[in-house]
Amino acid sequence: MPAVQLKEVHKYFGSLEVLKGVSLSVERGTVMALIGRSGSGKTTLLRCINGLEKVTSGTVEVEGMVVGTRESELRALRQMVGIVFQSFNLFPHLTVYRNITLALSVVKKMGKREAREIAEQVLSQVGLLEKIDAYPEQLSGGQQQRVASARSLAMMPKVLLLDEVTSALDPELKEEVQRVVEDLAARGMTMVCVTHEMGFARSVASEIVFMHQGKVHESGESEKIFKDPSTPEMRQFIASVMT
Repeated sequence: MPAVQLKEVHKYFGSLEVLKGVSLSVERGTVMALIGRSGSGKTTLLRCINGLEKVTSGTVEVEGMVVGTRESELRALRQMVGIVFQSFNLFPHLTVYRNITLALSVVKKMGKREAREIAEQVLSQVGLLEKIDAYPEQLSGGQQQRVASARSLAMMPKVLLLDEVTSALDPELKEEVQRVVEDLAARGMTMVCVTHEMGFARSVASEIVFMHQGKVHESGESEKIFKDPSTPEMRQFIASVMT
């Protein structure tokens, strides 16, 4: 069973059809990068996987569970699927420790000692244990993004979604975050990444999905896609982002 499976997913916003019959599978342990021009449907697809957007038609399954709309279904889904946004979304008035453990306390009803142990574990994983008592404003952009990743990892998700996690960072900070993602990939975490950074996609993704006008236009192994794209649209896109 794939970790994530979409079947003929359509998504409308009013009269605008953003996803036009998207079908794809993400096998367990795969890192899939969704690439394509702005407006091609990448982020909408990601948000449908996490139930942040309701599909108009078609089905989304995560670990065999159909993504529904009832609150109980969404709660169960979000314990399986973590998401890290471009804007970090850390609570500025809470320490790193509380940013990470808040959901553990509220959603999983976890005690303080166990939550602290998990916070220390995931912060060690992203190389930021020494920042456990710091506030977000005391961290660099790359460090904030790593804390956001740690917060998602603390929920022990089976699938991690990454939405443009390097786009707001300078080159040095991008490398920080990229190393974390590469480490997670080496540990077998299933990930779906939306990115405009082709270097990031080539480095971390084993599979590439090229979205074009709301559809999966081309997909395949990362090395092959970049070396020998099979459609003129993909060739044109690669040429435009690599120059």
